[in-house]
Amino acid sequence: MDDLAWQAGNYGGLPPRKVGLLLERGHLDLVIRAAKERGEWFCAEGAVAELCRSGEFTRALEVMDPFVATGWRTALWARADILLRAGRTDEALDLVRPAEEGHTSQAACRNFAELLARAGRVDEAVDLLVPHLGESWIRTDLVKITEGQDRDERVLELLAPYAEAARRAREEGRWGHSGSDAQELQAQVLERAGRADEAIRILGEDMTEGRHLTQNTLTAYAELLARHDRLDELRELATGDRARTVLDIYAGALRDRGRAEEAETVMRDALAADDWVGYRSWLSSVLLLDGRLDDAITVAEPGFSWYDCSNLLSPLVHPLLDRPEELLRLLEHPLTVPHHGHQEFQHHWLAFALAGLGRAEEAIAVVEAHPDPWTDSSIVRAGLLSTAGHLAAAAAELRDRGTIEARRELFEVLVRQGRAAEAIAVHPTVAEQRAAEERAAEARTEAVALREDGYSLEPPF
Repeated sequence: MDDLAWQAGNYGGLPPRKVGLLLERGHLDLVIRAAKERGEWFCAEGAVAELCRSGEFTRALEVMDPFVATGWRTALWARADILLRAGRTDEALDLVRPAEEGHTSQAACRNFAELLARAGRVDEAVDLLVPHLGESWIRTDLVKITEGQDRDERVLELLAPYAEAARRAREEGRWGHSGSDAQELQAQVLERAGRADEAIRILGEDMTEGRHLTQNTLTAYAELLARHDRLDELRELATGDRARTVLDIYAGALRDRGRAEEAETVMRDALAADDWVGYRSWLSSVLLLDGRLDDAITVAEPGFSWYDCSNLLSPLVHPLLDRPEELLRLLEHPLTVPHHGHQEFQHHWLAFALAGLGRAEEAIAVVEAHPDPWTDSSIVRAGLLSTAGHLAAAAAELRDRGTIEARRELFEVLVRQGRAAEAIAVHPTVAEQRAAEERAAEARTEAVALREDGYSLEPPF
């Protein structure tokens, strides 16, 4: 049970992405075997999902049974899910039904309520959540599990006092009130009940009178207007001190209706009046989406060297990671400058773009000239060789290295070579990963001098 909890909390063993890679390539039987022989939790989860999709519920239960036998609660819930999908509703509910004294556990009640709703016992589900509606996440779950269940009127009755309390809290200046989400949830339920005009009217009055606690409520109102073609009201809303919050929603609504040029003009006018990074970010991203890379660079370039989350180079790089020719064009553009204090990121991107074009030697030369002090150089070289399509050379590099991290990387190279069974065998086991993590933690504790507050005196801090 301890190993399973560690896997789930640390993405240990074979993580979901790697399990997905195996399943995409048709290796369901290998995934099932890894779950059974290696105790791989994410393999069990992935195999069960695949088997349930094809209606093989008996096999799915067989995969899950060894994990259930440990007594781990997450595995019990997974078994209950299989039983419910198989139409064995009473068995599913009895397996995870909270004990009477356990009703104070909000997480248990929420999970069981979702199961009840899926089993068609919606009123029981709602009753179970009612004592906990003071919590924002429980209210959100109430709205979620009742969607399409013909219970909107009851949900609205339950949400009404929380929405009113939020309005009073704003009037009284109590900004930290727990009901800050209730107004948008109320509007969401009204909208799905076919009462969108009422939702717009109520939230509109809240906006006019300043009776909302968070920007999320303002954003929800703007998105509601956009969904129902109330663009004149949305344009008016997206002015003054609210422009930074909702102007992108208005511009997005224009684009959704085929008015891209008008949306661009709106954002460029906003930039001319208020040179705010948010406007640059939105405009550069949509220009890139429209295939206008040079225009996107021109808009974003003033933010390329900022040393914080407002840096605008990264939002252009990531959509181009699978388009190496355009990525290289971006990174070699004369206006492109390194991150302030983060040059290694740009060198990594440049190497990746070159490798994607098959220029492996040039890519390796870039990272060798600008090594990342926190990354194993052998693994970096192997990654570039793999990206360039030199799988055998990448595999050899990783085999020679032989570390836990190198074996993790070797897994994907071998799968790409069509050697899935070997890939699983070479991937470090849960026990190996845990032992390596413990050794690394001990080494850090021994080797790193700490300040009085417990933080390292040396990088990485």
